[in-house]
Amino acid sequence: MSEPKKLKPFINGQFVETKTQKYTDAYNPSTGEVIAKVPCCTKEEVYQAIAAAKAAFPGWSSTSAVKRVQVLYNLRNLIIKHMDELTHLVALENGKAWEEAAGDVLKAREATEHAISAPSLLQGESLMDATTGYDSVLYREPLGVFAGIVPFNFPAMIPMGWMTPLCIACGNTIVIKAATFTPQTALRFAELYKEAGLPDGVINVVTCTRNEAELLLEHPDVKGVSFVGSTSVGLHVYKTAAAHGKRVQALCEAKNHALVLEDAPIERTAAGIINSAFGCAGERCMALPVIVVQEGIADKLVAAIVDKAKALKVGPAYDKTTGLGPVVNAEHKKSIEDWIQRGLDEGAKMVLDGRDYRVPGFEKGFYLGATVLDHVQPGMRVGTEEIFGPVLCVKRVKTFNEGLKIMNENPFANGSVIYTQNGYFAREFARRTDGGMVGINVGIPVPVGVFPFSGHKNSFVGDLHCLGKDGIRFYTETKVVTTHFFDEDEKKAGKVGTWDGTM
Repeated sequence: MSEPKKLKPFINGQFVETKTQKYTDAYNPSTGEVIAKVPCCTKEEVYQAIAAAKAAFPGWSSTSAVKRVQVLYNLRNLIIKHMDELTHLVALENGKAWEEAAGDVLKAREATEHAISAPSLLQGESLMDATTGYDSVLYREPLGVFAGIVPFNFPAMIPMGWMTPLCIACGNTIVIKAATFTPQTALRFAELYKEAGLPDGVINVVTCTRNEAELLLEHPDVKGVSFVGSTSVGLHVYKTAAAHGKRVQALCEAKNHALVLEDAPIERTAAGIINSAFGCAGERCMALPVIVVQEGIADKLVAAIVDKAKALKVGPAYDKTTGLGPVVNAEHKKSIEDWIQRGLDEGAKMVLDGRDYRVPGFEKGFYLGATVLDHVQPGMRVGTEEIFGPVLCVKRVKTFNEGLKIMNENPFANGSVIYTQNGYFAREFARRTDGGMVGINVGIPVPVGVFPFSGHKNSFVGDLHCLGKDGIRFYTETKVVTTHFFDEDEKKAGKVGTWDGTM
C-alpha cells in the first residue's frame, strides 16, 4: 500500500501548505487502512481562512444574485459530471454503501438546485402608501462571513448541501471546518466550486481540533455559525457564538421513534424499518433506532425484521451489492458495541446480534451486522439516548395513546413516524407528535430541500433551521427603506411632526 497522502487546507482558492506538525489519521472503514493524514490547522491558518472570506465578501456580495447562482448552476452540472467520483469518495472515507453514498451526493445536488432559485427567494416586500405619501420596501442583504462546523456522517450533504449553497447564493462567504474523519469530500467540492467559477476566498475549508474551531465561534469577523453534531457541543456552540453576537443554528442529536399500529402491513412496514434503521449503518440523525409496536403484531413484525436484516449483505462500501457498510472507525464501533452490551445489562432481549461480524477479505474493516433488541422498556438508556449505529430497539405497547406518550417523553424530536392505514390515527399522530419532521408510512421523513430540516426539542438549538425559506432568512438580514418625496406645498413647510409622517 502507498503512503497515505497528507491533506492540505483550501484557503483563498488554493490548497496551501500547512505549518502544523499535528496530523490525524483518516481511515478507509471498509479495510481499516489509513488513507490520509489530516492536518490540525494552526490558529494562524484558521485566521487566514477567515481573512480570505472577509476579503472576498465585498466583491461577492455586490455580485448580482443572478450571477451568483450561475456559479451554482455550473457546480450542479459538475456534480452530475463527477457523480461516480464523488460517490466513491464518500464511500471510501465514510463507509456508506454505494447507493447511500450516491444519495449523500444527490442531497448536496438537491440543495444546490434549491439555492439556484435564490433570486426569487431573496425578493423583499413593499407597501406603497404605508402611510399617505410614504412608501416602505424591505430588502434582504447578506451579513458577511459564516462558519460551518461539520460532522463525519454526511461528507457531501451537510457542508456542501445544508450549508454552502444557500450561504453563498445569499451573497455571504464561508469557512467550513470539515470533519476530521471525513474531510476529503468537502475538499474536492471546494475544487469543483473553483472550477465552476466561484471567486477565490468565497469558500474556504480547514481541518482542525475543537480548540482551533473555537476561534470560529469567537472571531468578530464571523457573523453566523451553522453546526451539526452532538447536543452537548451544539449547546456550547450556541452559547459561545451567541455571546459573541453571532446568529447560530445547531442541528443536534436524535432518537427517532416509529409507532407501528396493528393495521400496518407487515412486509412493507418491515422493509421500511430495515431501510430506516440500518441504512448508512445507522450513522444519521434521521435514522430510526426505535420502533414502538402494538402488541398484537409485535411478534410477527419483529420476526419479519430479523429475517430481512439477516438478508442484508454486509461488506465494503464501494461494492455495489453491499447492503450494510462499515461504521466510520474503530473507536465508534467500540462505542456501539458498548451500547449493545448496556442494553442487555438493562434487561433488553437480544434477537439479532451484529457484534463480532467478519467480512472475508476485509477482516480489518469496521463492520457491525444489524442488531435488534426487543422488550426495551421506558427508562432504559439504550432506548432513549443516541447510539448512532445499526441497532434497532423494540418497545411494545397496547394502544396508540400509550405509544405516542412514550415517543413524546423522549428529549429529542428530530423526526417521528407512524405506520398505519387508519386516517384518523395518522392525522392525530401528525397533530400531536413532538417530532419536527413527521412520516406517515415514510420511515425517513426528511423533506426535500425546499422545506426546512426542522428538528425540535433537544435535536435543535437556534431560531432558524437549515434549508427552505428558513435557510434564506438565516443567511440574510432585513433592511427596511421608507421613502417620501415632497410636493410643492410641503417644500415650504417649516415644521415636521414627531414621527415625520410615518404614523
